Amino acid sequence: MTKDDYLSFCSTIPAAVQDNPFDGDAESVVVRHRDTRKWFALAMNINGKDAVNLKCEPMEAEFLRAAYSGVTAAYHMNKVHWNTVYLDSDVPDDEIMRMTMNSFYLTAKNHKIKKL
Repeated sequence: MTKDDYLSFCSTIPAAVQDNPFDGDAESVVVRHRDTRKWFALAMNINGKDAVNLKCEPMEAEFLRAAYSGVTAAYHMNKVHWNTVYLDSDVPDDEIMRMTMNSFYLTAKNHKIKKL
């Protein structure tokens, strides 16, 4: 999955908006809830590789890190609750989309609404 493909997927999520909040960094894109402005994804480039930070429940975060070499403890975020997922790695596209939707639900106002 490319970063453009990923952001295109994110644009299909109802009530999600994208922006570039970092001065001098037009490459990193934050994906937020439209109503609360709370982040659920941060697409960025780390050492020449496209990646995304996604929120995750701690036990699942550890499981995903063990299951995929393309999932690591989050870059510059809480490493218990966030993972970095490298988009061009061994993580299947449908799994990246599932993790994104879980991050969306975990960061929603009422995060118990639905988990995939």
